[in-house]
This record gives sequence, C-alpha cells and structure tokens, in this order.
Amino acid sequence: MPASLPTDLPTALPEGLPPRPDGATIAALRAELAQQHPGLELVGPERGAELERLSRDFNSYSPVLEPLFAGQQAQVVARPTTVAQVMAVASACARHRVPLTCRGGGTGNYGQCVPLSGGLVLDLSGLNRLRDLDPATGVITVDSGALMGDLERQLAASGRALRLVPSTVRSGSIGGFIAGGSVGIGSLRWGILRDPGNLLGLEVVTVEPEPRLLQLDAAASEALNHAYGSNGILTALQLPTTEAVDWVQLVVGFGDWDQALAAAQAIVRWAVELNSLNLLEEPVARAMPWPAGCPEAQCEHRLLLLAHPAALPVLTARLGQLGGQVLWQKPQSQSKGIPLRELGWNHTTLHWRSAQPDWTYLQLLLPQPEGAFLTALRQRWGGPIHWHLEGVRQQGDQRLVCLPLVPWQGRQRLEQLIADCRDLGAFLFNPHVFTVEDGGLGVVDADQVAAKAAHDPAGLLNPGKLRGWLER
Repeated sequence: MPASLPTDLPTALPEGLPPRPDGATIAALRAELAQQHPGLELVGPERGAELERLSRDFNSYSPVLEPLFAGQQAQVVARPTTVAQVMAVASACARHRVPLTCRGGGTGNYGQCVPLSGGLVLDLSGLNRLRDLDPATGVITVDSGALMGDLERQLAASGRALRLVPSTVRSGSIGGFIAGGSVGIGSLRWGILRDPGNLLGLEVVTVEPEPRLLQLDAAASEALNHAYGSNGILTALQLPTTEAVDWVQLVVGFGDWDQALAAAQAIVRWAVELNSLNLLEEPVARAMPWPAGCPEAQCEHRLLLLAHPAALPVLTARLGQLGGQVLWQKPQSQSKGIPLRELGWNHTTLHWRSAQPDWTYLQLLLPQPEGAFLTALRQRWGGPIHWHLEGVRQQGDQRLVCLPLVPWQGRQRLEQLIADCRDLGAFLFNPHVFTVEDGGLGVVDADQVAAKAAHDPAGLLNPGKLRGWLER
C-alpha cells in the first residue's frame, strides 16, 4: 500500500478528553446521589460484571475499534426511573466534573455508549413510558428509554406503527436509535432519521450545576439527532407514526447474481408498497437462520421483501419474469421463529460473524449503476468479499446501500478497501470510527457543536465522540 494512502481509521483515543475522575470524586458523587435520591439505583465496582456490561455495545464488529475500547469502563452507572432523577444526576456530574455517557439498549456498533473518560454511565432504560398518542395525527410522545419492540406492541392496539426501526428493534431503545442510529427497516419508504419530518421534537436535560429541562421543536432538535448523546440528555421524543401494516415476508431465490441485482433495482421503482428490500449473495444467504418453514438456502442468491398485501399480485407475477422464484411467503404476524426483518441491516453482519468472527464489514451508499461498482470493487479487492444490499430512499430517490462482508486482513488492507470504494464513487458511512462526523457526514456540523456548548458547557457528555467539540 502506498505510504501516502489517506486514512481516517483511528489509532488512538483523541486528545483533549476530560480526565478520569479519582476514586474520592466518584465516592462523593455516589454518596450525594444515594442520600438525596434513595430510590435511584447505582451500580459500582461491587457489581463488576454488570458495570462492565453497561459500558459496552457491539463495537466488536470492528477490529479497529475493539482494541481501542478495551478497558474503557464506567466507574459508576445510574439507572433513573424519573426525569427528576436524571436532572439530579446531571447536576451532580456537572458540580463534581464527572464525565457522563448516556446509554439506551446498548445495541450500537460504533461505541456510541462506551465511556472514554470513565465517569458515570446513565442507563435510561427505566424511562420507558408511552406518554401520549394523538389519535388525530398519530404523533407520539415517548420516553427515550422505551424499547422499540414494546412500543410497537402498544401502538399496534391503535392501528399505528413506528416509521423506522433498526434490525435490533426487539432490544433497542427509541432514544438510542435517534441518538446513535441512522437507517433501518422502513427507510425504503421514509428515508433516514435525519430527514425532516422523522423527528418532531425532543425533551432534553442539560448538564449544568442547575440543569434545565428543555422542550425543543423539530428545528431545534435537528442538532441532537444522531449526535451520540454528546450534546444533551434525551429524556423524551416526539415522533410521527404510520399506519400499521401486517407486512408479507417474501423470500425470492435467483440462480444468477446479475438477475437478482436487476430485480432489486427494478422493484424499488415499481408502484408497489414495500417496507424493506434486502439482497443477499449466495454465501451470505447460506449463513442466515431462516424463519420457521422457510427452506434453507442452497445455491441461490436471495431477495428478501417486506411487502404490502396489495403488492402480492404484481410481485408474484413479475418476479418470475425477472428470473426469480418465490421460495417462501408468510404474513409477519403469522411467522414463527426469527422474523425476516432480523436478517437485514446489521443483523446480517451479526449472523455472519457468529460463524466467521474474523470477518468485518463496511457501509456504502452505492453509485449508479451499482453492478459496475460491485464488479470493479471485487476485481480491485482480489480476495473474498460477499455482497449484502439494502434498499433506501435518499433525498427522495430510491437507492441501494451495500454492507459488504470481508475478512479482516489487517489495517492496511482495510484502508486500501476504503480508498478503493471512494475512488470508485461510493459514499462511505465508516463503521470503524467512533466520532459522529467521521461515521457520517465527514465534516463538522456547527449546529451540533453549538448545541453542545449550550447544553453541556463543560464538555462532560460522552466526551471524545464529537470531533467538532475537540477541534473548536
């Protein structure tokens, strides 16, 4: 690899992090919180395994991040059940100068909730109420710690559903998804989380000696959307919902990859309603655990669809013309075992790595035509690489993103692959970095930095994750 090859893969934790508090400071913090709020659960070194678990997420997907985060652990975890307790924790951390990192379900992949300066982890899972559902608009107000799976079941009773959910919907929190997620099931219809209209408002606690409880509208909330909880503690969210649909799960087999890709490219432009589209190359399909009754993959590539029941006549008639064969279909409500939506997005990576732990992945918005890019990248890479594609709506257009699976062959090979992807025209959402900017837009968002200055003036919230704050 040329010595001049640019890279943004981190080699160390950033400079400028707040110092790790000493034992006396943590003891004073705990004593104060225990005395003033005896109902607030605190987890410390005396519950070491739990303390370690609550300091982790799924960053082990990245062989770059995993060694950087080794040994990074909270000194205490607070588990509030009320907003008043959250404000008490924020006040104590601000006065004792203790770094504070928020945590939801811990299902992120980039270390969003890993504390880089020790201190306190704020586990918000105890804030889990659906506060309000407007029957006229479908708009909900919900606590940030509510699990999306639980929220789905509550909304279904009123015929509503969340617009966007990750593949970790059963175990991820709604606040964690807004703070650390970006796309998922539903992105084919509704785009990405940061698209206007997907977040209508936030309730936020500031980290100050006298914390403020803020009610932000949609415009003011934009700077806290996908900011890793670095510029405000999210305690509640206002979100739109959509009509509940019993999506039909379809598994379609193709003997030819080019036909499978052409079908994926065509279907997203048809006048049929789809909630997700997921294309797996044959080796990846064979590694997946399929729903009950769905035949195991043999030698075919597989297209996975969540389709509106009204779309079935068009899909079943035309898929055969495109070279596909419907291997299995079942309404989501009647399916047993693993649901089809847990075979997409980073659950695909999870299932693959369960058998191939020495493999990793990238996340790419593909240039068009997608087939030319995939062919050229495979030729340049010159080693094993397996395709996993997802359909999304990006700035109003239907596009395909790729989460390719590759063996870990060292940092230089990964840097070369990243450079090749960019050189061939792909936009990279890098899963091997831990800052907001480098994993997404690639540039500093001045509004995010300004929000941190306003809501966290001492820079104690999730330190190290907002590059613009360190560079200000």
